[in-house]
Amino acid sequence: MSADTPREHATKVAVMGSGSWGTAFANVVADAGAAEVVLCGRRAAVADAVNARHENPDYFPGIPLNPALTATTDPAKALHGADFVVLAVPSQTLRGNLSAWRAHIAPSAVVVSLMKGIELGTSLRMSEVITEVLAVPAEQVAVVSGPNLAREIAQRQPATAVMACPHEPTAVRLQHICKSAYFRPYTATDLVGVELGGAVKNVIALAVGVAVGMGFGDNAKASLITRGLAETVRLAVTLGADEHTLAGLAGMGDLVATCSSPLSRNRTFGEKLGQGMTLEEVVAETRQTAEGVKSSESVLALARAAGVEMPITEAVVAMMHHGLPPAEALAAFMSRSAKPERYGV
Repeated sequence: MSADTPREHATKVAVMGSGSWGTAFANVVADAGAAEVVLCGRRAAVADAVNARHENPDYFPGIPLNPALTATTDPAKALHGADFVVLAVPSQTLRGNLSAWRAHIAPSAVVVSLMKGIELGTSLRMSEVITEVLAVPAEQVAVVSGPNLAREIAQRQPATAVMACPHEPTAVRLQHICKSAYFRPYTATDLVGVELGGAVKNVIALAVGVAVGMGFGDNAKASLITRGLAETVRLAVTLGADEHTLAGLAGMGDLVATCSSPLSRNRTFGEKLGQGMTLEEVVAETRQTAEGVKSSESVLALARAAGVEMPITEAVVAMMHHGLPPAEALAAFMSRSAKPERYGV
C-alpha cells in the first residue's frame, strides 16, 4: 500500500463501564482482533492500570488483559468515532448515563446492551430505554446475553453467548467482532426473549442462593431453577417472545450458570440472606447490591401488568423489599395450590 492510499476505516468499539463484565467483554473484543476497543470507566487508577499493566486490579487482579485494549475516563474520547457503543453499567443508571453521553454517540453507531435488568418505574427492558433515550432505530440496538460469568471469560475459559438484534445483519456484524478462540457467539432476532431471560434469571438466582444458605440441597435448587424457567417463559411468551429462546443459551444456559456458580453475584447475595444476614448487612459486606435485588420489583411490576403469575419472583420481592423471612417465603411457595406441570405453566 502506498503512502497515498487511504487506509480502510478500522472498526472502533467503545465499552462504557469498566466493571467485571465490561472489562471481560472488552478483552474478548480485543482478543478477537477485528476491532480497536476502548474501555471507559470512572476511576483513573483502573484506566491507568489497564493502559500500563494490562490489568484491572479492582475486578481481575493478576489476570492479564490484551495489550491492545486501552482505557480512559473520558466518555467523549471513548465514544468519538465508535462504530459500536457497548453499555456495561448498572441497569438502573442507564438512562442517566445515556442522557449524559448522547451528544457523543454517532447517529449510525450500533448500541449494544450487556445489562440484565428491567428499569424501575417504567418496567422497560434495556433495549427499550436505549431506543427511547437515543431515538435510534431498532436495527441499531443489540443485546449480548448467555451464560457469561465474567471471571471465567477474563481467564479465557471457553464460553458462548447470544448476540440479539431484530435486524439479523446487525447481529452478524456484532458476532464478527466478538468471535475468538475461546468465545463463541451465536445470533438471534428475538430481543424480547433474550433480554427477559437475562433479567429474570438474576431474580431466580437470588431465590436459589437463599435456599442454599438455608441448608437445602440439590432437589430444592433444581426445583427453583426449573420452576423459575417456567415463570420466565410465561412472562416472555406473553410479551411476544419465542418460547424456544428460553430453552437456549440466553434462557436455560444463563439460568443454570447464574444459579449454580459461586461466581454469581446474585446467587452469593441470596446465600448470605439465607444464612441469616439482613439485606443491609449483605450490602455492607459485599459493597454492592446484586442486580436482581433492584430488578425483582420491576420484573414483578411487568408481570402484574401483563397478568402473569410469577410466584418465585413474588417471594424474592417479599424477602428483599418487605422483610419477609426466608423460611416464611419458602412456606408460602410450597403451600400454593397443586396443579399439573406443563412447560411454561
